Amino acid sequence: MPDHDTAYCKLSGRLLAAMADGSLADDDAFTTLALEVFAFQRRFNAPCAAFCGNADPTHWSEIPAVPTEAFKNERLPLATFPVSARVAAFRTSGTTADTRGTHYFRTLDLYAASIRLGWNALGLPEHRRVALSLPPEKVRESSLVHMFGTLGCDFVSGASIAELRGLSEPIMLMGTALAFVALFEHGDFPLPPGSLAMETGGYKGSCLVLTKPELYARFGTHLGLSPDAILNEYSMTELSSQFYTRGLGRPHSGPPWTRVRILDPATGREVGEGETGVLVLHDLANLGSVAALATRDLAIRRAANTFELLGRDPAATPRGCSLSARDFFPT
Repeated sequence: MPDHDTAYCKLSGRLLAAMADGSLADDDAFTTLALEVFAFQRRFNAPCAAFCGNADPTHWSEIPAVPTEAFKNERLPLATFPVSARVAAFRTSGTTADTRGTHYFRTLDLYAASIRLGWNALGLPEHRRVALSLPPEKVRESSLVHMFGTLGCDFVSGASIAELRGLSEPIMLMGTALAFVALFEHGDFPLPPGSLAMETGGYKGSCLVLTKPELYARFGTHLGLSPDAILNEYSMTELSSQFYTRGLGRPHSGPPWTRVRILDPATGREVGEGETGVLVLHDLANLGSVAALATRDLAIRRAANTFELLGRDPAATPRGCSLSARDFFPT
């Protein structure tokens, strides 16, 4: 696909430069690139074009958002290129009976840049990073484990969790919420002063339900970490970027190449600040698929481009990266 590859390389190069220099924080600059990405995706992604119909947006917020459920249609993959040319395919974990969604990547340049630049924007200390996970070569379809690898994590699971005891230098310990709960079942692992943790994912497909304060209390009991030493990462297989918050009671925010909308499911209109609706995300790093996604998550609109996550719509299909956490820490 010479026309596709030429257009993709040109547009991805501009995106990479804009992601690095921070210029996409400006709404006009974001809109300009977002409309170019939309035009590219409508040209080369037939399912996206069919969904968007005759839409003629003039602002990023007018770009139609494709439901994340559309990634489950294997007959009509959401990709701007033949999926046989992919370099990676990340799949949602789903449930035993659930159809899994797949996100195909022609290259991983934008994905890697989004992970690293988004992480650097947090301004965190450069601790050794340790992931409660099997390594990427054993979980090739997991976008989360790929993220851990991109961030240069060391990996501990199963019998190797004893390595967490007796550390002398602070670390950043990373994993799904269920992976941490499974770790806590093996006892206490007090971390050195200055350590941090990052948890992601909920309890999708699990009978376990903990409120965030309850979970963070366990971090204190078993790891010796206060809530302000804990980050929560929100993302999904269908995205290339991540949204973070720290501690309790603070909203999630993303990098400048993303935007957030919270829509009233009945009207499709954006709700007011402090009101609840369905979370819609615009992620320009999703160049090879679709950049505007309607999730099945509920959230409260906060300040510009931030949201307070409430969780899955109760009617939505269980999904997520937490389902296989106990495979990493067998009892």
